[in-house]
Amino acid sequence: MNAHIPYGRQDISEADIQSVVDVLRSNYLTQGPVVPAFESAVANYCQVKHAVAVNSATSALHIACLALGVVEGDIVWTSPVTFVASANCALYCGAEVDFIDIDSRTYNMSVERLAEKLAKAKIAGRLPKVVIPVHLCGQPCDMAAIQLLGRQYNFKIIEDASHAIGGKYLNEAIGNCRYSDITVFSFHPVKIITTGEGGMALTNDLQLAKRMQLFRSHGITREVTDMTQAPDGPWYYEQIELGFNYRMTDIQAALGLSQMQRLDEFVFKRHAIANRYEKLLANLPVLTPWQHPEGYSGLHLYVIRLKLNEIKKSHLEVFEALRSAEVGVNLHYIPVYRQPYYKRMGFKIGHCPEAEAYYAEGFSLPIYPGLTNQQQDQVITVLKETLGA
Repeated sequence: MNAHIPYGRQDISEADIQSVVDVLRSNYLTQGPVVPAFESAVANYCQVKHAVAVNSATSALHIACLALGVVEGDIVWTSPVTFVASANCALYCGAEVDFIDIDSRTYNMSVERLAEKLAKAKIAGRLPKVVIPVHLCGQPCDMAAIQLLGRQYNFKIIEDASHAIGGKYLNEAIGNCRYSDITVFSFHPVKIITTGEGGMALTNDLQLAKRMQLFRSHGITREVTDMTQAPDGPWYYEQIELGFNYRMTDIQAALGLSQMQRLDEFVFKRHAIANRYEKLLANLPVLTPWQHPEGYSGLHLYVIRLKLNEIKKSHLEVFEALRSAEVGVNLHYIPVYRQPYYKRMGFKIGHCPEAEAYYAEGFSLPIYPGLTNQQQDQVITVLKETLGA
């Protein structure tokens, strides 16, 4: 019996463990010196001015929307092929959500569909306040083109780079916010680096950073310049916004700070695995991921699409055969608008045809730094047997 191979998993070293132990033995478990140290490490890596660590990428998306002033009556657009958090963050603010269909090769938001929808929305008087492109699998969206449309139609941009830390766009680090107002990373265990649970919002705008810091911590400030009156004493603080408890702990940040030292190594290993998959899958009836030459993917996911017209089995049958053989394939993602919650808003199956085609054919093969050649061979052997190749 073969051991189970997950689609993704964390890579924890003795140094990572020791860094967490050091915090556990220190005076601070929650809000100590390690969170700002982790923020600085990520900001320096990405060449961005400000980084705001939080307890999840979902929280980071929420405070990003809040900082950009998303309120009831506003409209936010994102990709349908993403985790629900990319859309839910706008709903938390009372805004409306809509979806832009994906590009058939990158599976990211299609710039052509975005431009078409913007032109129609301008005529209808329903332009979005914020657009949230998602760097699916770690591959960056066409951010320069999206930024040009943002200037033309006056919308703000949040990059959902939950999959993409360690990747590059036009030879610069994803997260530098050159083409966006805010970029969001995730540090969930299956992502490129992990803090257990955690996320971060990056920006070059000091005011946006301050707003996000406020929203992550109950809307409370200890900055005298932000207060409505002179402090009553050294203990004094003011709640000036309705904020949330979205803070990251020093325990989590210690793990993230240690993992940052291996970020480039992790991404390099992911590319080596992807390159090997490319060769091993060459003669099978599947479509391997296309990588845009302007980007260097973080390769959080390795998504293949079945050429169903060349296969005697259905999408479901192939998926179930792999799962039953202990290959932990997964499907990233069900188009968000197909979820019952979104259907109740009036969204219907077929809203984004390319997203539907992707959903009907795609799934993620295991990829993570610790995946061995032997395990990868096992994945390919099972896939070949299943496809009858």
